[in-house]
Amino acid sequence: MLLARNSELSEFPGLWTLPGGGVEQGEHPDDAAVREFREETGFEVRLDGLRTVTADLARLPSGDLEHTDRIVYDVTVVGGSLRAEIEGTTDLVEWVADPSSLALMPFTAAVLGQPDDSGISAISGEGEELARPQRVQRFGAYAAATDPYGRILLAKIAQGYPGAGLWHLPGGGTDHGETPEEALHRELLEETSQHGRVTGLLGVGHRYDPSAVGPEGVPIDWHVIRVLFRVLVEAPTEPVVTEDAGGSTAEAGWFTREEIDQMPLTELAREAVDRIVAERAR
Repeated sequence: MLLARNSELSEFPGLWTLPGGGVEQGEHPDDAAVREFREETGFEVRLDGLRTVTADLARLPSGDLEHTDRIVYDVTVVGGSLRAEIEGTTDLVEWVADPSSLALMPFTAAVLGQPDDSGISAISGEGEELARPQRVQRFGAYAAATDPYGRILLAKIAQGYPGAGLWHLPGGGTDHGETPEEALHRELLEETSQHGRVTGLLGVGHRYDPSAVGPEGVPIDWHVIRVLFRVLVEAPTEPVVTEDAGGSTAEAGWFTREEIDQMPLTELAREAVDRIVAERAR
């Protein structure tokens, strides 16, 4: 396993981590993974698939409570040569046969099936005031959900929100301290009143709008990272929007492919429908 050691410039120096780092504003997460891997290891890689998505809370040395959403890829080295990052947040990179001998970042320990001995995970931030910046990078979880009858679950975007009137996938942003799957199940219930079972990961995407205007009427530099889950609703009911009045969802419904072909869809919803159709054709 290729691992990198956090440098003195990182928040947690000395701990070992999977190579990677933050998505820049407007950057696709796939591109970020390739770029960060190159910067930290010297290797060029090919993304082979998604391993998992997760989230964690950490109390930083400054006292701030940081929520980090993480996408973990399987990759193959296709070029370059191994070298450490220069003046970055990591200072050493090595092939490791036995990660149990190293002090690991909590998410790295979880991915590798190792115990978390870092002492920085599972920290509650209940009651703390959260920052509300004018430049936002949001992590969202969305459901490509079907039922046993082959219908697809969609939600209509309410007036006053970007994309108003278009049919979208159920889902939305993760709350502070919430994992992607927890957010998915909460959003699915709020927007459609359905209970679903996650059966896999379909992909990762993003949408960047440097001047998005929401219901507040204030432009925001908005970047959303989207993880698309495959979901099966085994006991479908009549969809009902249960989220608080003024939410982003106007209505929800189960639809056949023929019905969907006549409906205005968001780009993400169209991508999910095409993936579901291709899945059935195999």
